[in-house]
Amino acid sequence: MADVVDTPDLAAPGPEIRAGRRVLITRARSLLGTVPFFAYVVTFLVIPTLVVVIGAFTGDGGFTPANVRALGNAYILDAFARSILLSLVTAAIGAILGALLAYALVTAKPGGVLRRVVTAASGVLAQFGGVTLAFAFLATIGLSGFVTVFLKDRLGFDLYANGVWLFELPGLMLVYTYFQVPLMVIVFLPALDGIRPQWREATESLGGSTWQYWTRVAGPLLAPAFLGAMLLLFANAFSAYATAAALVSQGNPIVPLQIRSALTSEVVLGQQNLGKAMALGMVLVVAVVMALYALLSRKTARWLA
Repeated sequence: MADVVDTPDLAAPGPEIRAGRRVLITRARSLLGTVPFFAYVVTFLVIPTLVVVIGAFTGDGGFTPANVRALGNAYILDAFARSILLSLVTAAIGAILGALLAYALVTAKPGGVLRRVVTAASGVLAQFGGVTLAFAFLATIGLSGFVTVFLKDRLGFDLYANGVWLFELPGLMLVYTYFQVPLMVIVFLPALDGIRPQWREATESLGGSTWQYWTRVAGPLLAPAFLGAMLLLFANAFSAYATAAALVSQGNPIVPLQIRSALTSEVVLGQQNLGKAMALGMVLVVAVVMALYALLSRKTARWLA
């Protein structure tokens, strides 16, 4: 009688196959947790961007580049120039003042009351905007604000002797700086925390002065983080709308207000797609700025790691 030879069950998976299945299941579960995030990105970022891009090249008869060509009109170019100027000035002022305030926090007692209070206040004030912020400035230094009235009645100083500047570009610069400074504190503070005290001690032990430490050690290390934070402030000011819309009731000095006028104007109808073309221009500007910010953040992460 022939010997019976046991043959392996071909239907049963081997150890390697079972291990591979476990890895796939683990990866699937990990990806499942990112579904809400990607759903949010698609709903509130990808789809609106596609609507803007498609609308910018669409007219009554279908595809047309007329909307994009209209961006060369003088009033639109002036609006972009004013928006860029507003963003540059407020980003520069906010970056300098915010960096100084962040440095003062770093030199304070770690975990102290001052640092906790200022950091918490910065987190709140960085998001303080829109109608509330506009009303705060109107009630403070508006035409009938209590500071304006006090200076005029008690000191004889008129804030608006040279015109109603609060409702124009200089006023927007002042209001935007209000939330740019605390945002800079939040963004730049981790970079200052990454500066190790041993580096300054090493500089002093080698005979270096404070000026040499900041210009040759700390300055070059903090420069990418500072410039990256400044770019972030630029994008924040460039895309801001609610505060300017609440403060400026007449005229459209910046691009977001021009877009509002194109979408809601009852005088000039059929400008919706021109508004989408202007929005496309804003998207391109912000995309370039954020790409530069990502490059600078990558450089900063090398020495913060």
